[in-house]
Amino acid sequence: MTTVNTTANTADTNTLLNQAAQSKNGVGADFNMFLKMLTVQMQNQDPLDPMDTSEYTKQLVQFSQVEQSMQQTGVLKDILSRVSGQDMAQASAFIGREARFDTNVSGLGASGAASWTLAPARTAGSMTVSVTDAAGKVVHQSTVDPSTSRFSWDGKLADGTRAPEGAYKLAVTAKDSAGAAVNVGINGVGIVKDVITDGTNVTLGIGGARMALTELVAVSAAA
Repeated sequence: MTTVNTTANTADTNTLLNQAAQSKNGVGADFNMFLKMLTVQMQNQDPLDPMDTSEYTKQLVQFSQVEQSMQQTGVLKDILSRVSGQDMAQASAFIGREARFDTNVSGLGASGAASWTLAPARTAGSMTVSVTDAAGKVVHQSTVDPSTSRFSWDGKLADGTRAPEGAYKLAVTAKDSAGAAVNVGINGVGIVKDVITDGTNVTLGIGGARMALTELVAVSAAA
């Protein structure tokens, strides 16, 4: 009579459980393999010493829970995909409009300027701005009117050439008449060129930068 090692098979099925929990695609295959192992063991068990099925019953329940979890994950992804699609449809209405984002990043395109709005916490007596590229290199620095609420950089570098398209960050240093630092809120601003989604997140094209829809704080007609 052929016998089956219950301990070894139990270890194997535990391994399968771990694999199933890690891979959605593996759930079906591992579950089928588990059932085959269980069937073989039941067919070859010693009638005088029948196997204890309690452990396999527990594992069947665990497999069922894993499978259900994976199915729920699939449903969740489908819901997120639908929501993303709705967000994209709504965001497409922003194309051609000026959008403002809760970030110090703005985009410089092949033409035009990169722009930001400035909101000092209180009256400032002096204000300097610096623009950095994606590598963190300062590409522009200047002093601006402390009463200004908007700064635009034309993309011109020190050597007279134009900076490449892309995302640029603005930093502002402001002080009041007594020399104390003044906090300045910064928002990236630009005309929305396009709307893109990866199935989960929606981004808006501003110049050479992609801005997250979740960071959008205001939309207005283009000036």
